[in-house]
Parts: sequence; C-alpha cells; structure tokens
Amino acid sequence: MPTWIALFHAVNVAGKNRMPMGELKASLESVKCKDVRTYVQSGNVVFRSAMKNKRNLSTRLLDAVEKDFSFRPRLTLMTADELRAAADCNPFPQGTDQPKTLHFFFLAESPAAPDIEGIENAATDSEAYRLANLVFYLWTPDGFGKSKLAASVQRRLGVPTTARNYSTVLQIIRMTETSENVGNR
Repeated sequence: MPTWIALFHAVNVAGKNRMPMGELKASLESVKCKDVRTYVQSGNVVFRSAMKNKRNLSTRLLDAVEKDFSFRPRLTLMTADELRAAADCNPFPQGTDQPKTLHFFFLAESPAAPDIEGIENAATDSEAYRLANLVFYLWTPDGFGKSKLAASVQRRLGVPTTARNYSTVLQIIRMTETSENVGNR
C-alpha cells in the first residue's frame, strides 16, 4: 500500500476552518485510509491507502472532509517519494542549519505565467528563491514573518500553494519512513 502525504491548506488558522487533527484522522479512516497520523495542527497527514490514483484519492479525502467539517479546503497530495525528492532537491543547503528560515511552497499545478518581475522586486537582498517543478523554495535568513515575498508567493505565482518549513518537511519525511515500515510487516 503506498504511503501518501496530505497537506491541507489554510486550516486551523486564526480560528477559521477548524479541523481538529483527531477528528481529521477519524474522517480519513472512514474512507479506508490506514495508519493515519497527523503532525501539528496545520493539516499535515501521513497515511497509507490502496488507492493509487492521486486525483481520485484527493476527491475521496476532500469529500470526507467536507462531509465531516462542512468546508472543503484545498489539498496538496503527494507520495512519500515526491516529498523526499522535494527535500533532496533543496537548492539552499545553507538554510538547513536554521530550518525555520527555509520554506517549501508546494504548488497545486505548474504556473502558466508567474510574475517573475514581481517576485524579484519583493525579494530582499538576503533572501533566495527558486521555482523547481511543483515547489517554490524560499530561504528567508532574516525571518519568514518579515518577508514580503513570502506573503505574496501564491499571488505572484498565480496558482494555489501551501507552505511548510524545512523542519516540518523533515518531520513528515520521518513519519513516512515509519509508515512504510509498518506497511512492510
């Protein structure tokens, strides 16, 4: 059974789109997801599923969430291998020493016409960024909260994104390894 990562967008932020992780776990288990585990309260889920079609699995998960929570968030769904590849392709190894300064914005789709000039203008001299495949990498050594680019990435790319810092990405990868070991027993 493949191991999947579900990254729900904009849940449990400022009291909106409330989705307690224990209830989310039960919701996904109700649609035959196995070994469901969550990480922090921001919609990070690792699970196994016999389904192999990403689009069909996404629809199944979102239908369950909408039924159980009365809203339908955006969702980025990826395999464990895709998440590991994103981490392995990190173009800013200097950011790994301070993992909360390095962010991965996972894109829902390839941007058709990203505002490259706007991205360049929003970035400070200390920031570094790169768009590779379906990930926008952003290193913010002066702090993510202060970054004008971080606040405008989704708008400037023109596609839905969800961001996770490097520390969270590593923790989710560790969870996938545990999940895969459970599945191989």
